[in-house]
Amino acid sequence: MPQSPRSREDRDRLGFDETRDYLGAAVAALLPASLVARGLSIAVDTDREVYAPGDPVSVRVVIRNRFPVPVAVTTSSRRLWGWEVDGALEASEEPRRDPGGSGTLSFRARERKTYEWTWDGRVTRRDDRGVRSSPLDRGDHEIRAFVATGNERPEARTTFRIE
Repeated sequence: MPQSPRSREDRDRLGFDETRDYLGAAVAALLPASLVARGLSIAVDTDREVYAPGDPVSVRVVIRNRFPVPVAVTTSSRRLWGWEVDGALEASEEPRRDPGGSGTLSFRARERKTYEWTWDGRVTRRDDRGVRSSPLDRGDHEIRAFVATGNERPEARTTFRIE
């Protein structure tokens, strides 16, 4: 006769199957928030250094916890991290509505979070004719990635050229 599946309590009465690092979490709780934010490193890069106007740009952002313990960074809004092109958030000069609140970006010990996407190479601008999307002008441009903490934002920058 087949046995019925055992309950969670029968399988792990002593808690040995748990994967949570309680000691690391306790140590991390003692770290000040400013130190935790400085313990994050961030890098941003593109797939090429030179593009034609309107070419798509592959962007990669890597955020890494340099601490050997898990950490959680509280952000000043619900945005956990972001990117800008020449100071325009997500390549748009449109004003953003902040819904308020805060967020938390959590990392395991020494964890890396990688975000990759393809940006269309265009910037949304508002002028006297309304809102329009246009390719970047020729010249050097900067992409900045950041963790959305309050004052001391971990950030990285890279430049590319439109020819």
